[in-house]
Amino acid sequence: MKELLRTNDTVRLSWLQALLGAAGIEAVVFDRHTSIIEGSIGAIPRRLMVPDEELARARDLLAAADKQP
Repeated sequence: MKELLRTNDTVRLSWLQALLGAAGIEAVVFDRHTSIIEGSIGAIPRRLMVPDEELARARDLLAAADKQP
């Protein structure tokens, strides 16, 4: 798996997982449970991971979504 995005924004992560899932791309959030260890302060960004072969398509979807008004 390859990293598509790293962020502390849990809403954005959830939205992107739904967007990628609708396109048939499996997206997994790494480091989600790290917030429990760090005390839920959001200091450690979560990583959105996609299969290696889907990285280019996932980047295109992310770029297109970011351009939406």
